[in-house]
Amino acid sequence: MTDYEDITYEVDGPAAVVTINRPARYNAFRGKTVEELIKAFRSAWADDAVQAIILTGAGEKAFCTGGDVKQRAETGDYGPTESGMFEIGNLHKLIRDVPKPVIAAVNGIAVGGGHVLHVLCDLTIASETAKFGQAGPRVGSFDAGFGSAFLARVVGEKRAREIWYLCRQYDAVTAERWGLVNWVVPADRLLDEAKAVAAEIAEKSPTTLRFLKQSFNADTDHQAGLSNLAMSALDLFTHSPEGLEGAAAFAEKRKPDFSKYVNA
Repeated sequence: MTDYEDITYEVDGPAAVVTINRPARYNAFRGKTVEELIKAFRSAWADDAVQAIILTGAGEKAFCTGGDVKQRAETGDYGPTESGMFEIGNLHKLIRDVPKPVIAAVNGIAVGGGHVLHVLCDLTIASETAKFGQAGPRVGSFDAGFGSAFLARVVGEKRAREIWYLCRQYDAVTAERWGLVNWVVPADRLLDEAKAVAAEIAEKSPTTLRFLKQSFNADTDHQAGLSNLAMSALDLFTHSPEGLEGAAAFAEKRKPDFSKYVNA
């Protein structure tokens, strides 16, 4: 069994439960977190006993708040990794490619890169206390790949642009009405509900589910090219003065001043 620092991984019946375990940072991910998530998803892929994967966050406050902006403000990056790379793009593709349904159990705030993770999952079950939204333009970051293009397929162009341009937070009932989540349950029933759905999935033919997932993905697989382009652009942007201003403002708990970059 692999030892993890930033996540926990357990197999409960037909479900692998992957939990981002950084509650002190609202389950924001650093490079190490992403690397461990990739290992966990690959373990679930290889385990014939696992027929569905549940992704959730530790604690009651947050599912995931995206990249650790404090880490980026402190070191200029998302911290060291075994590979030497920040592999968030590979995690996105893995969530789509793993031939088993992935269920997001959103237990609190899902914003920024955390919002992207739940959108990429096959199903989303939300706690009544869950909040959804984007924060990238507020902190000097963006996801111009799956995080925007695929989101538009899920909720439509107008809603996707609203989510990104305004950086508001939306409650679980609104998210369900928009088709951003499948259904909403009381907070104390969230994980039980996700496991019940995993058990229901386990009653189905795994081969047919694999083909169905690949068929659904085929319509949007071209967005992987956009994701590669977007990640390259983001890497450059986060090291620019404008990107650094967003991270610094977040760490210093002040409003960022992007005024000088309007016509840049």
